[in-house]
Amino acid sequence: METREDSENRPLDFIRQIIADDLKSGKHQRTITRFPPEPNGFLHIGHAKSICLNFGIAQETGGTCNLRFDDTNPSKEDVSYVESIKEDVKWLGFEWGKDALYASDYFPQLYQFAVALIKLDKAYVCQLSPDDIRQYRGTLTEPGKESPYRNRSVEENLNLFERMKKGEFAEGSHVLRAKIDMTSPNLNMRDPVIFRILKDHHHRTGDTWVIYPMYDYTHCLSDMLENITHSLCTLEFEDHRPLYDWVLDSLKTPCHPRQIEFSRLNLSYTVMSKRKLLKMVMGNYVDGWDDPRMLTISGLRRRGYTPASLRNFCRTIGIGKSESRIDMGVLENEIRSDLNVSAPRRMCVLEPLKVIIDNFPVGQVEEMTALNHPQIPEMGERQVPFTRELYIERDDFMEDPPKKYHRLGPGREVRLRFAYLVRYVSHVKNATTGKITEVHCTYDPETRGGSAPDGRKVKGTIHWVSAEKGTPVTVRLFDRLFKVEDPEADKDADFLDQMNPQSKVIVSDAMAEPSLMELHPGNTIQFERLGYFCADHVESQIGQPIFNRTVTLKDSWEGNKK
Repeated sequence: METREDSENRPLDFIRQIIADDLKSGKHQRTITRFPPEPNGFLHIGHAKSICLNFGIAQETGGTCNLRFDDTNPSKEDVSYVESIKEDVKWLGFEWGKDALYASDYFPQLYQFAVALIKLDKAYVCQLSPDDIRQYRGTLTEPGKESPYRNRSVEENLNLFERMKKGEFAEGSHVLRAKIDMTSPNLNMRDPVIFRILKDHHHRTGDTWVIYPMYDYTHCLSDMLENITHSLCTLEFEDHRPLYDWVLDSLKTPCHPRQIEFSRLNLSYTVMSKRKLLKMVMGNYVDGWDDPRMLTISGLRRRGYTPASLRNFCRTIGIGKSESRIDMGVLENEIRSDLNVSAPRRMCVLEPLKVIIDNFPVGQVEEMTALNHPQIPEMGERQVPFTRELYIERDDFMEDPPKKYHRLGPGREVRLRFAYLVRYVSHVKNATTGKITEVHCTYDPETRGGSAPDGRKVKGTIHWVSAEKGTPVTVRLFDRLFKVEDPEADKDADFLDQMNPQSKVIVSDAMAEPSLMELHPGNTIQFERLGYFCADHVESQIGQPIFNRTVTLKDSWEGNKK
């Protein structure tokens, strides 16, 4: 994780520069930021950017960052979402102090602040229907129209608001609106709703409240109550900043945090809308919020991504003001870089083709010494059983290979990784299907370890697994969830139609070397020549691993599309 010292060695983005200037000038003695998720779904990679920014700045400047749940809409919230968010933030490597905070902690104060706005004649109870409120609001080119209830007396508004709090009115019949300017060019300032009636059970306050504050009203006051110095939001909240400031200015609050906006993360071959992610989950288009194809933080964790790779990704893409789409390859390269130096190597054959070494003694087992990592001796060695019958990848043999094919075929000699040089003898086909069922070879017993004493050169090296000592395993080959770079580009089409039918391929007859049976759930390894894989931490057990492909060894997406 980046330390305070590390941060001094790289250029400051515009947000960090603002904060540095505020600290240097003495405007603030220390930085206090916040990460305010809504507990109505699981966090995704876009939230990781915000987490790394808010918690990262706090770490770099010796400040603090609050985890505060915006739990103001009980109809869509659940405790399971709260717990998953906590788990995700901790997994990314961040702490938020003794306790998480909740907007619901401030419901009594938020109610009293609303009463204060009414007394200042800056809020009123409106009985227009939701449809009428939208119609009265106007458009970007036409001013809004004042509600017929806008000029009620302060006393009448106080009475009606108190009765709203007591639950005397039906949902949708009354709302509390800020009294600002129905002709403002900013639609957010046209008397926005700040409290509405919701008679739903709240996961923390139970049935105590039947009125709930809106996000824009709650956000600024929660920031103020927590003495937040810099309220960092994505660009869609830029037009909401005048309302943020209006509420605090109107109430003359002792603390007025500065809201600063930055560009949200847009990533290719995925969607970032929580509403659309929920649609995929509820429609069973994916296997839950933690489906390894989902770019939720829990899905990435299950797929084998590491906290460091996500933090490095967020650092690589940086913080800016301009919207852009980041290529998925940038994220994939970060996990490759991380796993390249941390993941031990193992051998697994995904599409087995039997090889019989005719001159190797029947029943004999030799233990071959294999490096756990070719560049890191400290990772040690392991023993891999070698027998007369082996499995190699089916595409490592061709009956009529082209000139530059450096694997096994008629007249060819190849190196079996960590073992011997073997030379082709013959092969057998299924008489009905014409499919090759086995290949016969001979081995050179003088080439143990893969090198020839006579100095002859062999270009091809292939991996293998003992047919007798290997273990069948299930491997899930995950790929990008959508087949097009921007699934939302066609506004008239259903984004679900752009899903990649090959995003999940299950291989049930792969063969693995015996040491893979010792792998703990959640551990990640490299299958030599195939990619990085992890033992699924939900479904795996020691001795019964189910492997998820984290990422290929190189970006093969263009080839996959062809």
